[in-house]
Amino acid sequence: MNVLTVNLVLSTLVFAIAARLYVTPRIGRMDPRAVLVPILLLHAMRHLGLMFLAPGATYPGLPVMFARPAAFGDLLTSLLALAALPAVLRRARSAKALVTVFNVVGTLDLVVAITTATVSGAPKYMGPAYWIPAFWVPMLLVTHYVTFQLLRRPWPVAGDESRRQEWAAQPPAFENR
Repeated sequence: MNVLTVNLVLSTLVFAIAARLYVTPRIGRMDPRAVLVPILLLHAMRHLGLMFLAPGATYPGLPVMFARPAAFGDLLTSLLALAALPAVLRRARSAKALVTVFNVVGTLDLVVAITTATVSGAPKYMGPAYWIPAFWVPMLLVTHYVTFQLLRRPWPVAGDESRRQEWAAQPPAFENR
């Protein structure tokens, strides 16, 4: 049995259930900032993925084909989240585009990291860094999904009261069915 795969799947399920219970029922009534600011701050911590390059944080032999793309992909995603944050807070016209870039890059980074970890046999060398794919990655996947749902809707921008009213009048993106 591949324990990391079990951890990844079950943790993703738990975070998806939590999002379904606590986030998605309210998301349609919330300003995107209220949802995105915590998500962007969470992803800004992805610089911790550099741990895959730190001696002692992993066991010797961690495949480079996994470690480098995973570490630098996480760092890039962290920087993109930080770049999007001020635009989201100001309701800038560029906010949606910046969040889109962050979300696409961040999602692709996770897909590539999961794939290369599996193909290269990286889990047995992760050592103390094992908690990243077992705990963080599932949470990040679910928050990327929530962000994609927000990107499907129009966003209010600074000085555009009609857009803000349009947002509030729309049905929730996630309705209990």
